[in-house]
Amino acid sequence: MARIAVILFNLGGPDNQKAVSGFLYNLFSDKAIIKAPQPLRFLLAKFITWRRQEKAKKIYRYLGGGSPILANTQKQAQILEKHLQQRFTKDVVKVFISMRYWHPFSQQVAEEVRDFNPNQIIALPLYPQFSTTTTASSLDDWQKTWKKQGHPAAVTSICCYPELAGFTEVMAKSLQKEIVQLQRDFPGIPYRVLFSAHGLPQKIVEQGDPYDTHIAISAAAVAEKAGLQPDQWQITYQSRVGPVLWLKPYSEDVIRELSNQHQGLIIVPISFVSEHSETLVELDITYRDLALEAGAAFYRRLPTVGIDEIFIQGLANLTEQAVRSKSSITNCSLKGHCPSSKSGCYQRNRLKASQ
Repeated sequence: MARIAVILFNLGGPDNQKAVSGFLYNLFSDKAIIKAPQPLRFLLAKFITWRRQEKAKKIYRYLGGGSPILANTQKQAQILEKHLQQRFTKDVVKVFISMRYWHPFSQQVAEEVRDFNPNQIIALPLYPQFSTTTTASSLDDWQKTWKKQGHPAAVTSICCYPELAGFTEVMAKSLQKEIVQLQRDFPGIPYRVLFSAHGLPQKIVEQGDPYDTHIAISAAAVAEKAGLQPDQWQITYQSRVGPVLWLKPYSEDVIRELSNQHQGLIIVPISFVSEHSETLVELDITYRDLALEAGAAFYRRLPTVGIDEIFIQGLANLTEQAVRSKSSITNCSLKGHCPSSKSGCYQRNRLKASQ
């Protein structure tokens, strides 16, 4: 009887007000986020944490003091584990959670996985679209931590799934339902669908990060399944930090422009799979207030896929494929997901490293 450990990766979030500064420091001290050498990165992380912590605390106060992302991920893990146990009836399957910037960290989780004593480990990031700042950072951190355990179980990493049917189908059905309702409530009112994704500094994209390509793949897949015409939707980017140039167009700029034209807005959180501060505060409060004050006919935000059965089934499909795969990285189409111009492709870089 084989023992299979599945690790769900996410960014994590502070669980109370006192944890905010620690979470921010961990985030901005990651070399995948700020590529400056030490000790400059340490100093920058300290400065940015000091500069942003009060604003961040205010955001989390809207959520009761801390982030709900761990609780939401735990629900996803519990349901995924049940699905996998039904598929691998002759094996023992356990799903663990590892957060990058707040508890539970990889060290704690690696020790729990070691005690579980698996024959195989499946690393499943909860980022449909790959980025060096999210997926690669989480997977690299896990690989280094797990290696220190000295356990023989090999790790198979699921790289990216920007057009996973279980992800795009849920979003498309939700979008179709919203459009039908709005056409009843606001007949004849023009509207635009905005696929809002977490932003990324333009410099990182120029260095070969494929994130923007993956966002485009996800948005196009959802739009096609929802029956949208090209002039009915566009991609925007939110959550930028600091004075540097980030991926454009910025969500707030597009929201303001369309709202000034008295159009209606439907916001699709295309890069998020669970509710947290970027959806519950930035999209639901900050951007909503901006839109309505600027004259938007209406403002609607679709929920994230969360624990939708179709989405969890999609994750189970990915996991099953990885279990049966003999590769160290699965579900990565170099041609379809990462064109040759995207040198930050995870699989391509791992293949080079192994040669």
